[in-house]
Amino acid sequence: MFKEFKEFAMKGNVLDMAVGIIVGAAFGKIVTSFVSDVLMPPLGLLLGKMDFSSLFVNLSGKHYATIAEAKAANAATLNYGTFINTVIDFLLVSFAVFFLVKQVNRLKRQPQAPASATKECPYCASAIPIPASRCPHCTSQLSAVSQKV
Repeated sequence: MFKEFKEFAMKGNVLDMAVGIIVGAAFGKIVTSFVSDVLMPPLGLLLGKMDFSSLFVNLSGKHYATIAEAKAANAATLNYGTFINTVIDFLLVSFAVFFLVKQVNRLKRQPQAPASATKECPYCASAIPIPASRCPHCTSQLSAVSQKV
């Protein structure tokens, strides 16, 4: 059983997937930092000096000035500002992954079409095998010129 697990773990696809997950997690941290530290502050400034991460609805009935204050008092809160940041994170990561996959698919070599095994009869326009010297459809004798086509 250990040998089978070792064979499974050492396959190229599993190692590629592990590297992809690690790089993806690091990329997610970068995007999260970009959203919360670079994108949201100017957006909040444009919307009237609003800090999205501090937006919440207090469900306990008491008044708390900040989320930290409400959490310290173990009050139930609905942190919709943090949710907005998380949605923006998700949208940016999704767009980046979409763009990356699109570029990779464009760079992949397109498989070449297999060489045609047929040619067209110059008399009846039917598809016939390349080595044929007579068309099986119209029975025309094919010239040497059409055999080279």
